[in-house]
Amino acid sequence: MRIVSGKFKGKPIVFLKSITTRPLKDSVRENIFNVLAHSNLLDINLKKSNVLDLYSGVGSFGFECISRGADKITFVEKSKNALQILNKNIINLSLQNQTNVVVDKIENFLNKGLSEKFEIIFLDPPFAEDCYIEVLKLIRKIKIYKKNHIIIIHRDKKSKDDLNEIINPIVIKKYGRSKIIFGKFLN
Repeated sequence: MRIVSGKFKGKPIVFLKSITTRPLKDSVRENIFNVLAHSNLLDINLKKSNVLDLYSGVGSFGFECISRGADKITFVEKSKNALQILNKNIINLSLQNQTNVVVDKIENFLNKGLSEKFEIIFLDPPFAEDCYIEVLKLIRKIKIYKKNHIIIIHRDKKSKDDLNEIINPIVIKKYGRSKIIFGKFLN
């Protein structure tokens, strides 16, 4: 697994070999960033953005963001195995000053009275779980996103996700087993 583009292009990302985690494939990551950069339907600038990476695993999405010009990434992960590799990747890429690692359940993190706001919020929950819908509702309630924001959700392409009361899905793309939903929170 490698960083696809930007200042860290080609740098390796250590990943976790486990039946409970699935890394975000390089090709899917590349397609996500192509949509962000080239879709006329999305109005988001990755450069200088503040990114929230939920269910972050080993951090491949966040590292790709920093490589392409994002200012800061907040990773939220509770798996001890994934956290060890995430921290190893941060050290290998010398990104200690641009990253914040939160070791907690996402709901606990969100309920701490956050004042920080994000332009990009990425969710990559386990495919078998739909608890991320409650996470989306909580994010919308506490409004930790800027006016100009994008929500990106990685799901199994066969998943039946009813998000219309929470977000406005703008672009939905399928790549192999993955479905990527790009949207904005409803006001």
